[in-house]
Amino acid sequence: MRRRQFVAGTIGALSGVTLGAGPVRATEAASRTKGSGSRTNGSARRTQGWQAVPAPGSVPVAQLRRISAAGPELAWAVGEENLGGPTGGHALAMLWNGKTWSKTDLSHLGHTRLSDVAVTCPTSAWSVGLSAGQSSPLLRWDGTTWRETPFPGQGEPDVRLNSVVVGPDRRVWICGSRGGAARLLLGEGRRWRWLDPLPVASAALYQIVLGSPGEVWVSGDQASGGGWTGLVARWNGSWTVLPSIWGARLTISDVHADGADDVWAVGTEAGVGGPPGRPGNPALAHWDGTAWTRLEPGFTVGALSGIAADARGRAAWISGWNHQDQSRSTYLRKDGSAWTVVRGPAGTATPYLNDVTPIPGTAGFWSAGMTSRTAAPPTEAYTERLEA
Repeated sequence: MRRRQFVAGTIGALSGVTLGAGPVRATEAASRTKGSGSRTNGSARRTQGWQAVPAPGSVPVAQLRRISAAGPELAWAVGEENLGGPTGGHALAMLWNGKTWSKTDLSHLGHTRLSDVAVTCPTSAWSVGLSAGQSSPLLRWDGTTWRETPFPGQGEPDVRLNSVVVGPDRRVWICGSRGGAARLLLGEGRRWRWLDPLPVASAALYQIVLGSPGEVWVSGDQASGGGWTGLVARWNGSWTVLPSIWGARLTISDVHADGADDVWAVGTEAGVGGPPGRPGNPALAHWDGTAWTRLEPGFTVGALSGIAADARGRAAWISGWNHQDQSRSTYLRKDGSAWTVVRGPAGTATPYLNDVTPIPGTAGFWSAGMTSRTAAPPTEAYTERLEA
């Protein structure tokens, strides 16, 4: 069962929610996090340098799901466009050249969505998603165009490739499923192989990130009773599955490990009942090597979608969406051992963010999503940049 809703659906009737006055801070009751930096009162009222960057050319309804940067002059963002159109959705890939975003031609590919992207240099990037058929494609950018790459299980109807990351050694890591089991696909040069299945029944993996050398972390969810709970696991030659993060239909959309005993996880708790399309609740959790601690993220209705590290590799920014105030984008910024709510730039858009990522070689970050959570025109692809 495919549980996580990557696409922000059309919002149905919502109950009225009152916006709280003033900034709110997320704090951890018993954290072992080793962080630095001063706490700044009122920082939730400042933009912290986040600025909207036009991403023209997408066909409404469109969104960017994930973004990856190789430096200040090279980034890729992928997603989908023309959702709800007469011909169905189409995969969307946008390239940043240091000055502008441009949409690349994917007309030679029959794909409906790209779910993730990883870029290493101008002539190499990887992406995964969904085709118009039943199987996930693996795509590679060669500097000129996107092309499909063969891999074991290509074309099998139950194969899903959900997220991709590339290590400094150029090994390509992909999480997904095959044969009814969640597992990893590893690419080393031209050799591809599936690794041992995750030893968890009814699990779904949606995000993979690099950890310390020789390890990767994955996040998603696993079936529990009539719903599902948050899932985080580590691969370093064998699987280590952390205890479930309990919640009412909770999916972990992203994870960051500062160490085996210092792991941050973000996601959305769908809750129980309610009208179709109702917003969920943002979920923020910390693993200290013994147990998970759930934190209050500073707002109560919405979502947390991505987490990014600073130049030292420490958790720094979380992207999100605050249903209680949709006038600007919403982030959490790490302040020592606490997280502070930070708002993005004011403008005509009411952004929904799906991801945040660092810009290597700088202290800056990119975020990506769409101009509105409402899956109806004129919603388009959207990005913001922090130059710090």
